[in-house]
Amino acid sequence: MCGIAGVYHYKNSKHVDEPTLVRMRDTLVHRGPDDGGFYISPDQKVGLGTRRLKILDLSPAGHMPMSPDSKVWITYNGEIYNFKELRADLEKRGHIFRSAGDTEVIVRSYVEYGVDFVKRLNGMFGFVIYDERKNLLLAARDPMGIKPLYYASVDGTFYFGSEIKAILAHPDFKKELAEENIPHYLTFASLPSPHTLFKNVKKLPAAHYLLIRDGNIQEEEYWNPARRSLSEGGPANESDYIAEIRHLLRDSIKLQMVSDVPFGCFLSGGIDSSTNAALMTEALGKPVVTFSVGSKRFDKYNEFEHSRKVAKFLGTEPHELLIDDSHLEQFLHEYPYYADDPNGDQVCVPLFWLSKFTKQSGVTVIQIGEGSDEIFTGYNTYLRAIKLYQTWWRWLEKLPQGAKTTGSELVNLLRHPKFDFHKEYARRLADNQEPFWGNAVAFGDYEKEKLLTDDFKRRHARWSSYPVVEKIYEEIDKMDTAADFLKRLTYLELKHRLPELLLMRADKMTMAHSLEGRVPFLDTRLVELAFHIPTDIKIKNGVSKYILKKSVEGIIPNDIIYREKQGFATSMSEWFKPNSPVEKNLINIIQSSKLRRRNILNHNSIDRLIDAHQHKGVEHNFRLWNLVTLSLWYDYWFA
Repeated sequence: MCGIAGVYHYKNSKHVDEPTLVRMRDTLVHRGPDDGGFYISPDQKVGLGTRRLKILDLSPAGHMPMSPDSKVWITYNGEIYNFKELRADLEKRGHIFRSAGDTEVIVRSYVEYGVDFVKRLNGMFGFVIYDERKNLLLAARDPMGIKPLYYASVDGTFYFGSEIKAILAHPDFKKELAEENIPHYLTFASLPSPHTLFKNVKKLPAAHYLLIRDGNIQEEEYWNPARRSLSEGGPANESDYIAEIRHLLRDSIKLQMVSDVPFGCFLSGGIDSSTNAALMTEALGKPVVTFSVGSKRFDKYNEFEHSRKVAKFLGTEPHELLIDDSHLEQFLHEYPYYADDPNGDQVCVPLFWLSKFTKQSGVTVIQIGEGSDEIFTGYNTYLRAIKLYQTWWRWLEKLPQGAKTTGSELVNLLRHPKFDFHKEYARRLADNQEPFWGNAVAFGDYEKEKLLTDDFKRRHARWSSYPVVEKIYEEIDKMDTAADFLKRLTYLELKHRLPELLLMRADKMTMAHSLEGRVPFLDTRLVELAFHIPTDIKIKNGVSKYILKKSVEGIIPNDIIYREKQGFATSMSEWFKPNSPVEKNLINIIQSSKLRRRNILNHNSIDRLIDAHQHKGVEHNFRLWNLVTLSLWYDYWFA
């Protein structure tokens, strides 16, 4: 919906400068091209800025920053889907509204209920509220982390923004590389909260709020699916779960269609996007507009056969885009500006262009299927992890402690490059550490030991990313001592990969073109339900996503529901091959990057990765793209 930025001199004698505040705000014009506003407190200690993408209440009454009483102010990015229900309750309590959108509902809810009002919100958001009456600043990020919120606190000044570039625009903020966090990016292809690659810049974790009061900063988690057990009388068997999933999907998708501007749906022809499109069409009473993307040169990555089938079933005219090498070349130039918090997911490339295509077609709001695979166990890698855990890891865990230390010998035995994944497991065994069971790991600690230079490892002895994973495991183990393997794996994905890789890529690539992406599968009610579905109902007879597939039978065709999962893929593997027109450019980005001057990466190790991918049939495109995106990011922001 918007881009927000601002500053609070909460513990020094400085004052907010209007030109500086406007400069911070206007780094985010792409997030909000329709309107811009700012507020500076009477004592000039607080400045709030907003760039607005008009979605609800297109009138001047929706202008931000907004205040119902000139005492409590809000700058806000996102959408609250239950705002009409909240508004009705507030009106009964005597509140008189001056606007028709959701922003005023948020700030009046704070006035009525205090900080805990955030638990009442059903939506996606990153907002900051300043309460002059209490000299209190509240910042919050939505439960699933759909919308980002970055901040920095340095020498008594609090800076914030929807993107890091807004913070960097303040002349008092000193831009420095947080090179100690680079190993996390190499592992996860994103930065786990609260880390970023800029020193002192943090991102507020999903489902957290931050308070500045009496010169002190505190963070609190206000929602967690592991803390919320299903209420008495909830689903008890497979049929009950199917009925409840259908009900929540219909309600969530309908709620997220609220808009005063044109909306549509991304359609790949998979179960998630097809369900979105079908239930949107059902709610509209007419076909929803759909948008699909494919590769011009590599048909094996295209899903048009399936998306067209769904479009025909729904009666909608599909909008299709084909991308080629030239799209990648242009993306390489534009990517680092929009991804100031870098993201190594290859899907950023087609998503960037599909978003631009959609916006140019006259649509401003789009529904996407993110999150369904994570909450309903949609990836075959999850099934393989379960099998690996049951057949190997549990057995290894039972070995005497002395025997576990021989895991280092297992590392030496598994010499073939394709066994790097298993070497990482052997390393964990040797160190008495549980593996990272989630998706999207580019370089494990075993690989990073070769990839990072000895000089870097001397400068930063703590280069392992295991503490990130360990913290999440400890959280779920404390909250749910009976959690089985699948619940722990799901929790890991919900706390890290989903908000910081998948949802971050969706936010940054759509908002680069002033397009708002909504994710109905991540309604917290649906997430809570899915999180507590027993494993033997969520997965059945080795079928991933079993319970969701049963739930959408009759809504979309069975041949769409039960077709083999393809995933939103790119032709990145081919782009890195020697016969590719863009291969030299991609490799050169890594090899000629100014990042080399910092002596962080071992380029002999990188050369071996390139050779293995190009000549030995070992797929390293995810790892190589990780290095490309890191290099592009560094050269744009620091070189």
